[in-house]
Amino acid sequence: MASKAAASTVPSDVAAAAAAAAAAAAAAAKPKRVRTGCLTCRERHLKCDEGVPDCLNCKKSNRECKRGVRLNFIDTTIKTPPITPPTEEWDVVFQDESREIASEYRGGLSRYAALGSDADVIPKEEPPFDFSDAMIQAPVLAHQQLPSQQTFPQATMDGYSASMQMQDAGQDPHQRHGSVNSDSTFSSHTIGANSVSSYTTAKQTLTPPSETRETLTDPEELLFMQVFVEEVGIWMDSMDPYKHFSRLLPFDSLGEPMLLNAFLACGARHLILVNPAYQEDKALHYYDLATRILLRQLQNPYRDTVICATTAVILNVYELMCERALQRMNHIAGARALIKECGWNAQSTGVGAACFWLNVGMELLSCLHFNWQLAWNPDDWGLDVDFSRPTGPGREEIWTYRIMWILAKVANFRASTTARPSDPPQDPMRMQSRYEEWKRLKDWCDAWDSSIPRTMQPLGRLHPYQQASKSLFPEVWLIKRATVVARMFYHTAFILLSQTNPLASVSQQEMQDMQEMRMNNARETCGIIAHVKDRGVASVALRSIHHAGECLVARNEQEEVLTIINKIHKETGWRIQFVIDGLIKTWGWNDQNNFEQQAQMPTIMAQQPSMVQQNYAPQFQQQPQGISTSLPPAPPIKAMPKAGMVNPMLAKADFSQPIHPYQSYYVAPNHHPAQQNQFGHF
Repeated sequence: MASKAAASTVPSDVAAAAAAAAAAAAAAAKPKRVRTGCLTCRERHLKCDEGVPDCLNCKKSNRECKRGVRLNFIDTTIKTPPITPPTEEWDVVFQDESREIASEYRGGLSRYAALGSDADVIPKEEPPFDFSDAMIQAPVLAHQQLPSQQTFPQATMDGYSASMQMQDAGQDPHQRHGSVNSDSTFSSHTIGANSVSSYTTAKQTLTPPSETRETLTDPEELLFMQVFVEEVGIWMDSMDPYKHFSRLLPFDSLGEPMLLNAFLACGARHLILVNPAYQEDKALHYYDLATRILLRQLQNPYRDTVICATTAVILNVYELMCERALQRMNHIAGARALIKECGWNAQSTGVGAACFWLNVGMELLSCLHFNWQLAWNPDDWGLDVDFSRPTGPGREEIWTYRIMWILAKVANFRASTTARPSDPPQDPMRMQSRYEEWKRLKDWCDAWDSSIPRTMQPLGRLHPYQQASKSLFPEVWLIKRATVVARMFYHTAFILLSQTNPLASVSQQEMQDMQEMRMNNARETCGIIAHVKDRGVASVALRSIHHAGECLVARNEQEEVLTIINKIHKETGWRIQFVIDGLIKTWGWNDQNNFEQQAQMPTIMAQQPSMVQQNYAPQFQQQPQGISTSLPPAPPIKAMPKAGMVNPMLAKADFSQPIHPYQSYYVAPNHHPAQQNQFGHF
């Protein structure tokens, strides 16, 4: 009994150590996998003793002791690499040696398909394009679905097939990708420090390759490009000293099908506005083709982000020219997001600056119309607003950008002061705070006017009684297009400030001063627009005269404003009825005779062909009905977003947002480290 008790008191750690020792002995006794055994034993699933020249198992069974390494050819499908990353100092080429290796083994080469057969490359079926996932939350959610991707025109596919034949013949892929000349608009020297360099992407399967054309030889393409350069590009370049859209980018488009088709779409769309003989199918064809190529490029992380952003900006212009602009906003948010992806802002140069100022300019005009706040806060533009810094002659555009920045701040101030029925009455402290902000905006306008160079001041001025045209407004002669645009922005800012002075509702003197300010700037605006002969300022002029016309009270001045608006319509083809309807409602023209008189104006105007009609369409008969405008028309009341809100079309126009433009197609760019180090954006 004593011995049993002693045995039961053996420590548990001794037992655990004994169990561990037994497990280690069992593991040591387990046979290890042989690394250099013969192939015969491997086939028989026996352990080989690795004896040479013959192992023991082969000697006993009188078998051939096979030696060597066995390769299993499992996947014999050969595909072209989808993307070849671009490099800075050398070319990367994928050399397929699978056939050569397989030929050294019995039956290895027979497993591969013959060279040149369709089995070498398996085409990937692409789904049709649909923007339902790419659209942001917009005032009007309905949009026009793009046709299937498989509906490429035969002529275009023939060109792509010819390029593919050149690829099979061994042409260098870098020679097939667009224009890479040193004088290209997209070169890093013209883009500037705050933009992304345009580099040549390597061979890929996302976009069919194309050749660089020397000139446009198709009559239809030449006509549409001429219309774009002479009628559309001029107002897109209204604030660009280098005239990228009308003078430089058309040459780059000869080597960029995506860019070329976007230009042709805008030219064809403008012809539809002024000539009823042209149908919408041509414009839609080029628009859809450019959109398809753009969406393919957005799936390529090594894409040229500069060309993609520029194309999206041009396609956005096309959409603004459409009749149902708010229902076809596939690229408005995408263009803004791509601009931000490139890092373009007010400090950019070259094509980056051209796209940035056009984009924010179009947003400003839309926000002035709908009384929205700008989605891109002017404080984040990066603009130099130091008025004391000298700019020198020929730098009028910088002052145009500054007054545009001030007008954007005024537009945000006006939208933020929009009264709602649920808003509580303003207390004195809040009113004083708002007045101080209003005073700061007015002081900026005064400082701008006193600091601009002499070349931006009027060169001539005539009173109404001195004019042969019998206009009721003074003739103000400004020389440069950028100066005309700047002056219209300046007077529009004062008109809005006169309508938003917080003290005007409590002080009789302030109210009278604001009325005088409003009338003076309204007449100055009408005088500039009534006598300007440059169609390149029409987009800004239409919005400015709308605000100025609302301030007029004299019947004869109101009628002349309608004449000026009809003149803009005759020269550009833009739809103006929503502007006229808004003015008539503001003026209180409620009698039937006035409506009948207004209804006759488009008919009278249509009997006088415009310059555009005479140049491009000798077979004109009359103006088309229901034509479009570069400014979005007023949507139905039930779809109208509330005034004072941040621009809902661009509120989420950023790829960093969970819901962003091109949701189903966008792939973040993966640029070469050389571009990252040089520009520091990615």
